[in-house]
Amino acid sequence: MTEPAYVAVDWGTSSFRLWLVDRAGQVLTERRSGEGMLAAAKAGFPAVLRSHLAAVEAPDHLPVLVCGMAGARNGWVEAGYVDTPAPLSAVLKQAVRVPGEARDIRILPGIAQRDAAAPDVMRGEETQLLGALGLDAAGEALVCMPGTHSKWVRVRDGVVERFSTFMTGELFSVVSRETILSLAVAGADEAEDVASFKAAVKAAYEAPAFAANLLFGARSRQLLFGGTPAAARETLSGTLIGVELAAGLSGLVPQAGVKLIASGRLAMLYRLAFEALSVNADTVDADEAVRRGLSMAAAAIWTKSEDL
Repeated sequence: MTEPAYVAVDWGTSSFRLWLVDRAGQVLTERRSGEGMLAAAKAGFPAVLRSHLAAVEAPDHLPVLVCGMAGARNGWVEAGYVDTPAPLSAVLKQAVRVPGEARDIRILPGIAQRDAAAPDVMRGEETQLLGALGLDAAGEALVCMPGTHSKWVRVRDGVVERFSTFMTGELFSVVSRETILSLAVAGADEAEDVASFKAAVKAAYEAPAFAANLLFGARSRQLLFGGTPAAARETLSGTLIGVELAAGLSGLVPQAGVKLIASGRLAMLYRLAFEALSVNADTVDADEAVRRGLSMAAAAIWTKSEDL
């Protein structure tokens, strides 16, 4: 039977994912829950982690490597940031050990862009970048990482040069639930209206300054010309993503394309968006990227096989 070597944890704002991993980097057991930073801050980070470690029967000697919001200022232990331009290798060297724990628990730092004109931060995405690009990636890459707060990152020869955060996912949630447009999307089923989505992406990409007007069009078009709630939902989604792409793709060399790190529905939506704009996108599964990044970090932190 394969023996576990370490525990990898991706601790987000609203989600918790844990993997029991062997020496070869293969996942032996997986745990997922909604006990992200917000919930863990109330229940206690040590208690949440211990409950999951007990559930997978992790031996007491196994080290734990954590990325994400557990290292934020309001998280378990602040892990700080690596400043841009940030070599991905520097992320591995600045992991912070959690004090007061018998088990060796390390939290990876985030990356900060200390530019007064464009301040920005990321936590968790740096580990996905590590897993998707590796430490020795040569050349330049434009990386799109969709989510509640989407990240667009420019990486050159393994160094994060600049990045930008877009609140696309959060805006979609608020606009579709808390504004007049909630009436347009009420009752939307799971059916996808690809045509409406692509049309909205193109319209917003070509005229991002009209974003607020284009969003209201989801309701006025439905009132005047009919249309399904699903079409309205895809119009909202396509408009917000199109505005994001208008900024994210600025300065892109068309032949270079984009590295898309995403999973599930987000991966599908962004592939459709890039397709609508005739932009090549190479997709990497986000779950695989973060697991691979944590494995690389574990190997770097606990360098000798006997330490794992």
